[in-house]
Amino acid sequence: MRAKQVWAANSSVKSGNTKGNTMSRIGKLPIPILDKATVAVDGQTVRVEGPKGKLEKTFDKAVKIELTEGEIRVTPASTSPHARAMFGTARSIINNMVIGVVEGYKKELELKGVGFRGALKGDILDMSLGKSHPCLIKIPQEITITVKDNTKITIEGADKQVVGEIAASIYAFYPAEPYKGKGVHIVGKYVRRKEGKKSA
Repeated sequence: MRAKQVWAANSSVKSGNTKGNTMSRIGKLPIPILDKATVAVDGQTVRVEGPKGKLEKTFDKAVKIELTEGEIRVTPASTSPHARAMFGTARSIINNMVIGVVEGYKKELELKGVGFRGALKGDILDMSLGKSHPCLIKIPQEITITVKDNTKITIEGADKQVVGEIAASIYAFYPAEPYKGKGVHIVGKYVRRKEGKKSA
């Protein structure tokens, strides 16, 4: 028996599951519908609307989505490993949708470095990051970006995935380096600093 198989077998015994029918603990939780949110389920498509906007996503047929009074329940459509793997993910995405249209999501970034700055030009975020060319990001319609003091960038929107993707795209232009701290910093994310080489 391979090492991975032994580890899996031991994990199943410790958890009391000897048949391998592991189920997502998150997936089993019902999703509460917030007061200001309106939810509609049409087969595999979920539509959510609230003060922050509208979201619509279609999910894999491996999961079953049911709308009951005041909550949404996601269950596997079959006993296949794919269905058991997918329903926890689907549940998390729908939960994020409900929270997003009511409360929204936000990412804050800061540009640190001599001459590093950002500015909004219509639906384009134009950043100078010490390169020979400007770093440009096209802003999706469902996202709002604000720039304060030319260096502090705030990304807001109802879709958690899109907010995260835009923040990751900006960060990828110039990830904060550990020696002088130059680059794009994600507020709240720790940057491990290193000591530079010392002259003799």
